[in-house]
Amino acid sequence: MFKNILHQISPFPPIWIYITMFLFAFVENVFPPSPSDIVIVIGGTLIGTGDLNFILSLIFATLGSITGFMLMFYIGSTVDKKLIHAGRFKYIPINSIDKVETWFRKYGYYVIVVNRFMPGTRAVISFFAGISNLDSKRTTILCFVSALAWNIIMLYLGFIFGDNIAKVDDYLTTYSNIVIAITVVVILFFIIKFFFRKRKTAT
Repeated sequence: MFKNILHQISPFPPIWIYITMFLFAFVENVFPPSPSDIVIVIGGTLIGTGDLNFILSLIFATLGSITGFMLMFYIGSTVDKKLIHAGRFKYIPINSIDKVETWFRKYGYYVIVVNRFMPGTRAVISFFAGISNLDSKRTTILCFVSALAWNIIMLYLGFIFGDNIAKVDDYLTTYSNIVIAITVVVILFFIIKFFFRKRKTAT
């Protein structure tokens, strides 16, 4: 399947492939899940064949990641928390929002540094970073560092594996499943901890 994709897109003008990489990287940060990582890996393969330039591929993929992340950050920062605290959104627990904000103010910048290495959670991280009113300049810089490092790895994997992208896809799927499983376990731990504390205060 991946070989067919390579054969189909390699005749395209490079600018359209760069734009495709930008769009997939952007969309994944706004409407996950998206196969942006494998698209960037395919871009790395085309670098190996001489169809694409490494620096331009890295620039377009990283700009897509940053733009998508900062869009969700902006949306989060514009959420009117007064409406939430007024009880207008009954399905959003006020205590939970406050706790997430407190946690993000304490650890949020560290999370942003590794956000590109956490598939499936990128849009959530950027949104809550915005809600927590983290510094936009610092957030942009850290998001850039994270996206740059991740995209270098993805492009390099495509470059060294060549046509054998299916193997990279298997590795990425396994990696994503492990990260998601760890994330679910951590979330469950905090939920259970929250309910135990609530139960103790009630008795």
